[in-house]
Amino acid sequence: MKEYKYILDKSSKKFICPKCLKKTFVKYFDPENNSYLPDEFGRCDRETNCGFHSLPNGEYKNTSIIKDIAVSTPSFHDKSLLIQSKCNYAENNFIHFLKTKFSEAEIEMVIEKYHIGTSTNWKGSTVFWQIDNLGRIHAGKILQYNKETGKRSKDKSDKALISWIHSILKRNNNIKEFNLKQCLFGLQLVDTEIERIALVESEKTAVIMSLFKPQYTWLATGSKHGFKLEYLEPIKHLDIVAFPDKSEYEIWTKKAEDLNKIGYKISVNEKIEITNYATGTDIADIFILEKNDLTLNKSP
Repeated sequence: MKEYKYILDKSSKKFICPKCLKKTFVKYFDPENNSYLPDEFGRCDRETNCGFHSLPNGEYKNTSIIKDIAVSTPSFHDKSLLIQSKCNYAENNFIHFLKTKFSEAEIEMVIEKYHIGTSTNWKGSTVFWQIDNLGRIHAGKILQYNKETGKRSKDKSDKALISWIHSILKRNNNIKEFNLKQCLFGLQLVDTEIERIALVESEKTAVIMSLFKPQYTWLATGSKHGFKLEYLEPIKHLDIVAFPDKSEYEIWTKKAEDLNKIGYKISVNEKIEITNYATGTDIADIFILEKNDLTLNKSP
C-alpha cells in the first residue's frame, strides 16, 4: 500500500481558505515531525464551490513509500440501533419536507424501504443507514435539512452539518473502536430480480427519486467521491445509469470509462449537465422545481 510523507490533517481543525476565505481549509501535516506544512499547502473542504487544492512542492515535495498495511475488519452496527432510530418523524425535518411533495402513504413506504431514521444529534436531523446486500449495517449517516426548502443545513463556516452514529457512540463511551467501511446507500434493495440501477450522489436524492420514479432502483454514493470501485463492486453485474450533480459529469464519465474497461456496464446521463441550473443541482431538484420528467434512458 502506498503511503505519503505528508498527508491532509485528519483532525477537525480548519483554517481560512486563501481562495474563498471560508474557514474550511485543511492543511497538509507531517506525521513524523507532528507539525503542519507552511500555510499555503492544503485543500478547501468546499470542493464544488471552491475547489482550492495546493499540493506540497518545492522543498516539501511529497514522496511516497510502499508499506504492507494489514486490512482491518470492517465494523457493523447492531440492528437494534436502526430500530431505535425509526421514530419521532414529526420532528424530522427531511420528512417534513417530503410531506410538502408526497402523500402520507408514499412517505411511509419510502421510510420503510430505505429505513430512514431520526436522530437527536441535532434537532430534526435524519439518519440514513448504509445497509449492504447481505443485510449488514455499515454506517448511520446523520444529516440536517431545512424543512421548508429541503436543503442541507450548514454551520457558521458554511459547512454542511454531518455526523455519524459511530462517532456519537464513541463520544458517549458506548463503543471504543469502529472501523468504518462505507457502502452504497440503498444497497439492501439489490436482489436477483434487479436488472438496472439508477445511481445518484446524495441519499436525499435517491429517496426522492424513488418516489418520482419507483420503477427504478435508486442508490446513492453518499458523496461525489463515492463513485468508485470499492462502493460499486456489489453491483458490477447490473446495468447502471449514473446521474451526477451539475458540474460532476466529466469526473463521473471518466471514472465510468475506467470501470467499464474492467467489466462494468455504466452510462452517465448528461441531461443535468446541459441545463442552465447552478452548480450542485441534482436530478431531484429539477423534478421538484419543474415537475419535469427527464428521460431516464441508458444513453445520455
